[in-house]
Amino acid sequence: MSEKKRKTIDYIKEKRVVSEEVKEKRKEFVRLKKLILKVLESGDKTIPEIADETKLPLPVVTYTLMTLRKFGDVETGEIDDDDEFFYYKLKTKK
Repeated sequence: MSEKKRKTIDYIKEKRVVSEEVKEKRKEFVRLKKLILKVLESGDKTIPEIADETKLPLPVVTYTLMTLRKFGDVETGEIDDDDEFFYYKLKTKK
């Protein structure tokens, strides 16, 4: 990386102010992400199964899972036998 770009990056990092609220929300998201990914290590799960194992509310699991799906950490699998919920699984690395 060139010296000029490095200085620009350092300058931006010094001048950018991140509020404590944003830092706390980021920490909470990372905590939720780790919980959900840990649960999915043992196999494919539906949203209610993930919520049950993590003791998190369904809306929190749904939002976090959809974010993880959007950014490629998890993927949608098959639908359950009742045609009610999809299974989610860890995305396989290629």
